[in-house]
Amino acid sequence: MMENKIVRRYLTLPQEIFLVGSILLTIAIGGGYWYKHRTHTPIQLFKPPITTEETKNIYVRFGMEAFDSIQTNFWKKSSESDLAQLYQLSLAKAASTTIDSIPLTAQTREGTAKMLFAYLSSVPEEKRKEMAINTLTVALYNLPPVGRNGVLSMQAQTALRNNVSNIDTSKDLYKDIGVEKGTTTEAVDKAFQEKKAVLVQQNTPEAKKELLQATYAHQVLTKPDSKGFYDQSQIEPTVFTRVIGGKTLYVNLTKIAPTTLREFGIAVLQASTTPNLDSMIIDMRGNVGGALDFAQYFLGLFLGQNQYAYDLFHQDVYTTQRTVLSKFPELMRYKEIAVLTNGMTQSTAEVVTAAFKRFKLGVTIGVTTRGWGTVENTYPLETVITPGEKYSLLIVNSITLRDDGEPIEGRGVDPDVDTSVSGWEKSLPLQFRLPSIIGAVKKVLQEDPMRY
Repeated sequence: MMENKIVRRYLTLPQEIFLVGSILLTIAIGGGYWYKHRTHTPIQLFKPPITTEETKNIYVRFGMEAFDSIQTNFWKKSSESDLAQLYQLSLAKAASTTIDSIPLTAQTREGTAKMLFAYLSSVPEEKRKEMAINTLTVALYNLPPVGRNGVLSMQAQTALRNNVSNIDTSKDLYKDIGVEKGTTTEAVDKAFQEKKAVLVQQNTPEAKKELLQATYAHQVLTKPDSKGFYDQSQIEPTVFTRVIGGKTLYVNLTKIAPTTLREFGIAVLQASTTPNLDSMIIDMRGNVGGALDFAQYFLGLFLGQNQYAYDLFHQDVYTTQRTVLSKFPELMRYKEIAVLTNGMTQSTAEVVTAAFKRFKLGVTIGVTTRGWGTVENTYPLETVITPGEKYSLLIVNSITLRDDGEPIEGRGVDPDVDTSVSGWEKSLPLQFRLPSIIGAVKKVLQEDPMRY
């Protein structure tokens, strides 16, 4: 059975804990992330009565609340024995000592609490918080797939939300052109043309890089929709389009953000006034994914409302996800669609690619995708070990599946046309009837994914 194959692949918790320096969890959009709509099992908070020496210790409560959250929310079923051993190994690593010096009296939840209490009581008070956080960080880091789970401070949670929302607080597009924030479209265009003339004349590597940044900023700040998003929330666009050969609409989805669906709809509506369009290229190359619920909305535009979209796998259970929106009539004119992928197409972009293959919505062209098939979510911890600071767990809640029912994780999605195979161009006439899209695909694949 498929679920047994999935469990066997990831069943064993690591027997060796790897710690690179002092583990720093890099918050990025790696796996799909539930942005608004959550279908996972609700978190069960740890609220034991304070009746024993172990549960009186705030750091033990912190660790054991996390223990319960992992057991409830982690994508793979984990027994008390599994997690007890994981905590033992993690505590030994965080304490830079051997397993023998961290005795586990029983491979149960109760035994884990006793083990944490015994060790934390033996270290100076000022070291206990650090030890509690490091132990939990190491334990989460080593849950499979390694490196996808972690402990988030409030600052890290904010960074994650910004990343999912496609907000980069370190960038200032107005500054890239040399104008003040909120400058009008006309003034932005004038300043850009002046800066472009100077940079083109300089013709140095640095000037070319600066021109690239300014060109992107100009593209964003001279379109009413994208400028409005950026002025209001610092949200950058994720959809860029152009027409190739008069008949093919090229749509580059650079990543998936809360605005992507609207941007795609606007792009298709704007193209509806362009005559002769009969095909579309959806470029997913380099798309790092984003909010997973995007897939249910996006696929609805092609499949219709309440149609099967994809499955999620969580603790031996498959959960069917269905489309949310009705068909988008303006898409009917596109008789043939190509979806482009590369080795950096990942997460939600892989789920969408797999669905296009499964339902024959389009032909996938490129190379096997990255194989980053996890769905993460954040789970708050109620136990406060630092006044004014609360922590959350970032946990892989589910595994996504390919069009053949196998996990995306570690495998990726294989394209219909593999461009790494010599002579791949000859197979295009077997996949498409329209010469327009065949020529457009060949042209685009000679270029890097473009945003302008």
